[in-house]
Amino acid sequence: MTEKGIVRIASGQGFWGDDPEAPVRQVKEGPIDYLMMDYLAEVTMSIMQKQRARDPLAGYARDFVPLMGKIFPICVDKGIKVITNAGGVNPRGCAEALVDVGRKSGVGGRATIGIVVGDDIMDRLDILLADGHELRNLDTGEPLSVIRDRVQSANVYMGARPILEALSLGADLVVTGRSTDTALTYAPMIHEFGWAMDDWNRLASGVVAGHINECGAQSTGGNCLADWWSIPNLAKVGFPIIEVGSDGNFVVTKHEGSGGRVTRATVTEQILYEMGDPITYITPDVIADFTTIELKDEGNDRVRVEGVQGREATESLKVSIAVSGGFKAVGTLTYAWPDAAAKARSADRILRERIDLLGLDLEIRTELVGWDSTHGHLPGYPPQDIPEVQLRVGVRSEDKIAVERFTREISPLILSGPPSVTGFAAGRPRVQEIMAYWPALIDKEVIEPYLKVEMFDV
Repeated sequence: MTEKGIVRIASGQGFWGDDPEAPVRQVKEGPIDYLMMDYLAEVTMSIMQKQRARDPLAGYARDFVPLMGKIFPICVDKGIKVITNAGGVNPRGCAEALVDVGRKSGVGGRATIGIVVGDDIMDRLDILLADGHELRNLDTGEPLSVIRDRVQSANVYMGARPILEALSLGADLVVTGRSTDTALTYAPMIHEFGWAMDDWNRLASGVVAGHINECGAQSTGGNCLADWWSIPNLAKVGFPIIEVGSDGNFVVTKHEGSGGRVTRATVTEQILYEMGDPITYITPDVIADFTTIELKDEGNDRVRVEGVQGREATESLKVSIAVSGGFKAVGTLTYAWPDAAAKARSADRILRERIDLLGLDLEIRTELVGWDSTHGHLPGYPPQDIPEVQLRVGVRSEDKIAVERFTREISPLILSGPPSVTGFAAGRPRVQEIMAYWPALIDKEVIEPYLKVEMFDV
């Protein structure tokens, strides 16, 4: 915390696969107190669960470990604490790898890692179902029991409390499993300022800060619709930094001289991202009312956020469940002028007729990329004879053999379909397993006692 009572919480990753140099820039190019890194999405958990099934040592964001090898000494020397959900479905495995890389990087004896476990309920699933926790799909109302045999992963979204415990025990690096994205930002606020867990307005303000922080450069000019062409130096874009005071009001900014831009427009676009009911933004610790947000553009890449109101949290936690949804394959061919779109449509018709002749039970979806795939057909556009169009055909089925058979039907169109085709050098499409998302709720009282913190000395 600075002398002015301000805590700086920087975003270092918006998703698994984000700019690997962003966290390095965040810790090197200016003062921060905390670095949060968000790695998880719904499908990510199922990917990690499958990785761990093949290798008990896997199941976490492995690229996080060498990254910490680069920045661990800097963070320890500067007193920067790191909070991340990179632990995925194997926080212990992640911690053990971090201990090793920490010692190799020179921070042995100078750092402590705290991990949070207990969000993974795969091993408890049958007991919970037997005890009457139906885990009904929030969209369809169906109980989980109807597809129990297809479940690949089940993780509960945890809030700030276990992260707070790890920080209070002296953790320099906190690694969680399926923490909410926002808790990675507002947990250190609660820790630093001692906010009560029923101080709804301050907690809600922290949630808004976390929502702005969670997607990395999306709030500092990346993926920006407003004046996107004028955003400077996205090659070295500055990731967001939250400067928060004890009252919960905060400023969104970035390191001076970094690329990108922080304005009312860029922050507003991120606030609206993945927004459901703005009055009822539910987290494990508080319900935030996003309609109460007040934004003030102070210039010089600084936007002040004030006035956020919140109310008491619910008695439930959200469960992210990944379910096997069959198999899919996607193939593409590009057709050139003249009559590019007509050729692509003809190829699609021929392909569907061949699939029917083979008796394959497939759901088929076709797009003409560059013609009508994004917005559908727009009057007057595209012109009738565009230079090229890509035929993109996707299929899905419970029958893997049927999908595999489809993958052998794309290439024959090269010589036995419409002319002027290219874009087939990648060969046959790859068959992929589909992971379907099953959102559900569960009572806090059957989860929170199982959330545990474990400490590791580096």
